[in-house]
Amino acid sequence: MIVITGACGLIGREFVQTCLKNNAKVVLADISEEAGNKFLAELDNPSAFFVKTDITNEESVDSLISQSVSKFGKIDAIVNNAYPRNKDYGKKVEDVSFASFNENVSMHLGGYFLCMKKFAQFFKTQGFGNVVSMGSIYGVMAPRFEIYAGTEMTMPVEYAAIKSAVIHLTKYFASYYKDTKIRFNAISPGGIFNDQPKDFVEKYNKYAPMLKKDGLNETLIFLLSDDSIGKNGENFVVDNGWSEKGTKGA
Repeated sequence: MIVITGACGLIGREFVQTCLKNNAKVVLADISEEAGNKFLAELDNPSAFFVKTDITNEESVDSLISQSVSKFGKIDAIVNNAYPRNKDYGKKVEDVSFASFNENVSMHLGGYFLCMKKFAQFFKTQGFGNVVSMGSIYGVMAPRFEIYAGTEMTMPVEYAAIKSAVIHLTKYFASYYKDTKIRFNAISPGGIFNDQPKDFVEKYNKYAPMLKKDGLNETLIFLLSDDSIGKNGENFVVDNGWSEKGTKGA
């Protein structure tokens, strides 16, 4: 049984559907009750269950664990996929206030930490478990700012700080729990096509094609399956080679 946070987002929806297609029972964890119930109705699958969840709230995460176990009897894995952010998120670095930076780091990185901690404690009692967290290529390399030129987009400084920390937090937990049957790994995707401006996509694709929204599914299933039993504390970059193609503008 798999718990997926941020289940109603672009990547979350893909993860939910691919897990169900692989005969897993799935708990959809999302902060939006309306979106969660709507998605659940679309799926129309008895192996799917929705739990309204705020990953920045300890009681909410505790409730997610207890409701998941009550429904399905056990939890095999959690996919740390939620993307909490405040209303000021996405500004250029000179416009990011200290308070806003701290708030976004607290929400996103703090939420991932909270889920890792709470689920690790549960998994230790259960005797096994698996945590897959979402990183990013921008947690591995510096942004290529030239691809954002001429658009209103940028690579948020908070995002780079958060995702690099998520990757190292994954390694930390893997080392801390190395003598248990709990695994921690991360997936770091490149850009995923989501109707971004044409000019941005063309500049991005000069390095390598953007991923389609289903481009992470195979990696996720690998990490959730016994095929990856020896993988722990690793970061799997999935970007069609984008981060490896040259360093100009990086």
